[in-house]
Amino acid sequence: MGTLVIIPTYNERENVASIVGRVRAATPDVTVLVVDDNSPDGTGAIADQLAASDSYIRVLHRKGKEGLGAAYRHGMAWGLAEGFDRLVEMDADGSHQPEQLHRLLDALDDADMVIGSRWVPGGAVENWPISRRLISRGGSLYARLALGVPMRDITGGYRAFTARALEEIRFDEVQSHGYSFQIDMLWHAHVAGLRIAEVPITFIERQYGTSKMSLGIVVEAMLRVTSWGIRSLPTRGRRREVLRETVGQLR
Repeated sequence: MGTLVIIPTYNERENVASIVGRVRAATPDVTVLVVDDNSPDGTGAIADQLAASDSYIRVLHRKGKEGLGAAYRHGMAWGLAEGFDRLVEMDADGSHQPEQLHRLLDALDDADMVIGSRWVPGGAVENWPISRRLISRGGSLYARLALGVPMRDITGGYRAFTARALEEIRFDEVQSHGYSFQIDMLWHAHVAGLRIAEVPITFIERQYGTSKMSLGIVVEAMLRVTSWGIRSLPTRGRRREVLRETVGQLR
């Protein structure tokens, strides 16, 4: 029993110690799992040093860079096998503030999945250019309409799940990578009829290192969403309902 915060890393030597330390300071009762994809910059070794001095920090070393989705699936499988009943996704670059983790965990008391949302009232983004905001909001809007999912921040990666929710949506069968992994997981949860909540967070663009986001990743995600939407074909009534909600929120 307990909460596991899963932090995938690849070349995050400038950020890993800071983000892990902030999680431990903000929520001392949670365990942190760093899942490192054999970072050539030595991130894994730094994580091992942190774990050696703190029993609440654990490290999984993977053979190489296989994508965000694969890293999260590995971490989730490990967490469930270890008996954790709440599992959290968190970026390593500091864009997800550990000091706001309590918002997700509090909301999880009455939900199966909680999204730390940039686009609900009270949510915010700092240090993003207009182009990046448009890509993020546009991606969420397109996925909402294509899949019939009513949440506002469909691509956000700051999330918390109950163990039962992960088992219910069969997370190990979600084979998407990168940007599309978050959409795929949310879609599975929505189709399964799980209780999904959104809480406001402030997303802060990384200060150190290089973002893994690229135009190619975004395009791949939107192509996948289009394919899923065609296969699922939400009912006409559901599409209209989501469209009305979306238009109302944009006013």
